[in-house]
Amino acid sequence: MKVLCVIPARYESARFPGKPLADIAGKPMIQHVYEQAVKAKRPSEVVVATDSGLVEAAVLKFGGKAVLTSPDHPSGTDRIAEVALMYPDVDIIVNVQGDESMIPPEIIDRLADAFEDGIDMATMKVVMKEEDYNNPAVVKVVTDSKGYALYFSRSLIPYPRNKTECLKIYKHVGIYAYRRSFLLKYAALAPTPLERVEGLEQLRALENGYKIKVLESNFQGIGVDTPEDLAAVNKLMKKSRK
Repeated sequence: MKVLCVIPARYESARFPGKPLADIAGKPMIQHVYEQAVKAKRPSEVVVATDSGLVEAAVLKFGGKAVLTSPDHPSGTDRIAEVALMYPDVDIIVNVQGDESMIPPEIIDRLADAFEDGIDMATMKVVMKEEDYNNPAVVKVVTDSKGYALYFSRSLIPYPRNKTECLKIYKHVGIYAYRRSFLLKYAALAPTPLERVEGLEQLRALENGYKIKVLESNFQGIGVDTPEDLAAVNKLMKKSRK
C-alpha cells in the first residue's frame, strides 16, 4: 500500500494567527512537524497542505514539499481531501496536525500499518492525566472491546459514578489516518448533530455508521493553540536537547 503523509497548516488560525510560522528553537513550527514526519518509514511522501503563500515559501525554503489549497475549507479534513484528489495512486493518507512539533515518527508508521486489517479510518488515544478530566479543550474517547471508538466528547467519559472502580480515562490524540477512498466519501458528508454540538468532526463518521480504529500510545503531545502553548513546547524542546 502506498502511504502519503499530509500536514494541514492553516495560516489564519482564529486563536493564533500565523501559527505554522511560530518560532520553536530557531525554526518555524511547521519545519519541526515536517522533519519528524519524514523520519517515518511508511510514507512515500510528506506534503504540507496550506492556504498561505507565506507557509508554502517557508516549507520550500527548508527543502520540504507544499501545496496551496483553498482558503475556504471549513476543516482540516476538507483540506486533506483536496490533496487526496491530487494523488489518485495513494492508498492510505496519514493526517499529522501542523502544530504537533514533537510527533514521534513511529506513530505515523503504526497508523499506516493498522490498515492491513481492512479498516477505513484510524486515530490514537493515550491515558489521560487527572488534571485534564474536566478540561473541555482535551477530548476524551471511549472504545469497544476490539478497539473501535464508541464516542468522543469534550465531557468526561465514562463518568466515574462508582469511585472505587479503577477505569482508565483516555485522551484522544488528534492524528488520523484514512483509506483514500473513504476520506473522499467522509469529507463529502454533511455535518451531523453530535459533531456540531461537541465541535468534533470525527463524530460525523460515527453518526453515519462508520468505524474508527483507535490505537493506544503513550505520546502526550502538546498541540499549540495559544502563545502559552508555544512557550510550553519551546521549554520542552530546549529540555530535550540538553
